[in-house]
Amino acid sequence: MRNLYVTLSFVMVSGILSAQNQYTKTADKLFNRYEYVDAAKEYLKLAEGSKADNYVYKQLAESYYNVFNTKEASKWYAKVVEQKQDAETYYKYAQMLKAEGNFKEADKQMQQFAQLAPNDQRAKTFLSNPNYLPALKGQSKLYDIAKSDVSSDKTDFGAVLTNDNNVYFASARNTSKRNSNFNEEPYLDIYKATYNANGTISDAVAVDNINTKWHDGPASITSDGNTMYYGSESFNEKEYVKDKAKKSKFGKIYLYKATKEGDKWSNSKPLPFNNKEYDVRNPSISKDGKTLYFSSNMPGGFGGEDIWKVAVNGDEYGTPENLGAKVNTEANESFPFITDDNILFFSSNGKQGFGGYDIFKMDLNKGTEAMNVGEPVNTSKDDFAFTYNATKKVGFFSSNRDGVDNIYKADPVCNVQALVRVKDAKTGKVIEGATVMLVDEKQKTVSNQTTALNGETLTGVACYTAYSAQVSKSGYESGVFEVTKAENEQVVVEALLTPIMPIITEKEVILEPIYFEFNKSNITAEGAAELDKLVAVMNEYPNMVIFAKSHTDSRGSDKYNMNLSDRRAKSTVQYLISKGIAKDRISGQGFGESEPKVACKPCNEEQYAQNRRSEFLIVKK
Repeated sequence: MRNLYVTLSFVMVSGILSAQNQYTKTADKLFNRYEYVDAAKEYLKLAEGSKADNYVYKQLAESYYNVFNTKEASKWYAKVVEQKQDAETYYKYAQMLKAEGNFKEADKQMQQFAQLAPNDQRAKTFLSNPNYLPALKGQSKLYDIAKSDVSSDKTDFGAVLTNDNNVYFASARNTSKRNSNFNEEPYLDIYKATYNANGTISDAVAVDNINTKWHDGPASITSDGNTMYYGSESFNEKEYVKDKAKKSKFGKIYLYKATKEGDKWSNSKPLPFNNKEYDVRNPSISKDGKTLYFSSNMPGGFGGEDIWKVAVNGDEYGTPENLGAKVNTEANESFPFITDDNILFFSSNGKQGFGGYDIFKMDLNKGTEAMNVGEPVNTSKDDFAFTYNATKKVGFFSSNRDGVDNIYKADPVCNVQALVRVKDAKTGKVIEGATVMLVDEKQKTVSNQTTALNGETLTGVACYTAYSAQVSKSGYESGVFEVTKAENEQVVVEALLTPIMPIITEKEVILEPIYFEFNKSNITAEGAAELDKLVAVMNEYPNMVIFAKSHTDSRGSDKYNMNLSDRRAKSTVQYLISKGIAKDRISGQGFGESEPKVACKPCNEEQYAQNRRSEFLIVKK
């Protein structure tokens, strides 16, 4: 039934019209009336007989596509693409393959799609990141899920929990209603159930005075519980389009507003921007009641169905506005839901996902990019109609992962990103290459990372849990910093490390070892950090004059070691001059292996290390 509400209005007659003939007449008539199940049966007779051609294969594939029979749709699309097709056919085939878990073949079809439609945003996104799936599968889980006990053996979707503990949803469980030819289930009704303190849902009953003989739902309720916005059909207003050739009447989905009088909903009225040329449906009203979000295939969008919003002032409505390219694509975006804190959830089959429709979220306050909410909410099937009650911290969504649209409960997994930013306590400069070890309350190591160029590490941690960051860096005093308990998306820790200042004797300034890369004389980041301490000392003692001596160990020839040490001494001098030390206050020379600190033959590694050193002698203090 999700397919009805997402694709029904803009399903086009597919294939080359000239391919229709007397043999396909019956099947085409059913297809054009959106009776895809029966249409597929008729096309299948032709496909398995002597009347098969590419037109029949494509109509058969499209019929299965429109009822999300991914296995059969993939089978027939495979035959369709044996001949060259339009771009959208390859895209649909790729979607069906992804839903079947065949990502390798889906990528091949997306390549075909991208070649034929290079300017399509879906193609650009795919080509920019064709191997997105591992990252998507690896992202932190945002929700724990469970099938809701309000689900039936019929189509159920669009559950929304109100502040007065009612759950409204759309369902085809009313078997007393006539069946829809679309999927041979009863027409949809809006139901109301009770959300219990233990998280269960009970006592589901059809809403009085709202449901019609047509499809009704899903609904959105204002925060005060007194106004309902919901979808129903234009046939209620006797508005439809006649197609004489098909001998059919085609209606649209309209949005309606109803108000509560006592315990009853009444005074139902269609909204003024409904139009028999397009659908307007899947409403979600903001907390203040001033903005209504909905989906529509009205003109002015990006293609297919888009997310829109409209200003509300009592019974007056502004001009609908498209939410733009951050939300909408050339494919379909539907089922918007706006939370009390302005987080927008919506479903899309045009953005990168697991297959079928995936659920996305974005923070409208920050204007961030839309984010796939990941597994287990999203699967290779259709996942849609996500709603969230921020007060009760519980969400609901719908999925056909078990073969029929069911309602699932989503409990947020509280994860926080702990950002540790390491800085020099004296200069305020960020420190690259510091070790940051996050430890929980039981002293268990959660992560062990090294800071990047920006001096930061980022680690996912649990909410409401205290951690400590043990931070160390050569040349600095190690520190332990508290990571406070939090429930926000990110907690930031400023880790200020105090540099270990040089020891100043009567004869020299003693620094930590100045390291160079093997066979190189350029100053490294670690070496620079140490030499900056010598700069600080010389600035503190403006009359101090230093002579830098560079030594090597005894490995290598005397000449080689002398040249290498001399280059390193000169690089050291040049670094200090570049930091503002006057030329007449610093000089240097290499001594190779001629002045070992430890006389040894042979030497062990520790002795070699002691002999590889820099010395900073005080010529004048």
